[in-house]
Amino acid sequence: MSHLPPPTALIADDEEGPRAQLRAALQHAWPELQIVAEATHGVDAWDAFLEHEPAICFLDIRMPGLTGIEVAQRIGGRAQVVFVSAYGDHALQAFDAGAVDYVLKPVDAQRLAQAVSRLRVRQATHQVPGLQALLGQLAGQLRKPAPLSVIQAGIGKEVRLIRTEQVVYFESDARYTRVVYDDEAGGGEALIRTPLKELLAELDGERFWQVHRSVIVNHHHIASALRVDEGSMVLALRGRHERLPVSRHFQGLFKGQ
Repeated sequence: MSHLPPPTALIADDEEGPRAQLRAALQHAWPELQIVAEATHGVDAWDAFLEHEPAICFLDIRMPGLTGIEVAQRIGGRAQVVFVSAYGDHALQAFDAGAVDYVLKPVDAQRLAQAVSRLRVRQATHQVPGLQALLGQLAGQLRKPAPLSVIQAGIGKEVRLIRTEQVVYFESDARYTRVVYDDEAGGGEALIRTPLKELLAELDGERFWQVHRSVIVNHHHIASALRVDEGSMVLALRGRHERLPVSRHFQGLFKGQ
């Protein structure tokens, strides 16, 4: 007789108190649930999801970097999402209307038990609610600063200002991030100290697509997505010889290819 592995979860909240309270409440309400990662920052929450692939994500709505709504948009249908919200948050009405699971801070045991009951049913039946339309509506309600427009990169004694629309792609490079760009002078590359995961929260998501944990690409420079073998994909770029890897999590961006 086969036994299913215990469900796994991520908890993301920028406050230690509510995070610890939720962890303790979950241990009581769902003892077999394994908390595989915790995060205090939206970008770290997304990075932890990519690393651990938890089945359930408890996301604080208002976190630095990426909001819980934005993290949920990136997760898509790959996990169950429960939002953690402060009492009186204006987003709660939209959650109720869309039948989205949420728990309030401080955690109410009865409300959490209801959410856990629904999550158990969905886990057993492999159901993941389609939330993208609602998440798009909610994301528009949360004010975000304007996207990053200029990258400052030190090249020798020079500080070069690279407009983000000139960037072809960003790639993690040990302790640095490599910026590959095209400009009137023919382009080039530079190293910056800002980690890739922090850049992700500052860039224009309409222009820049994350395609791998270590790669963000300006989609205007993508020529095609190529399947190399079963489960592997790379991107060909316009006028360039590089091939950028696309990890399994992001291959859905190129369904039509």
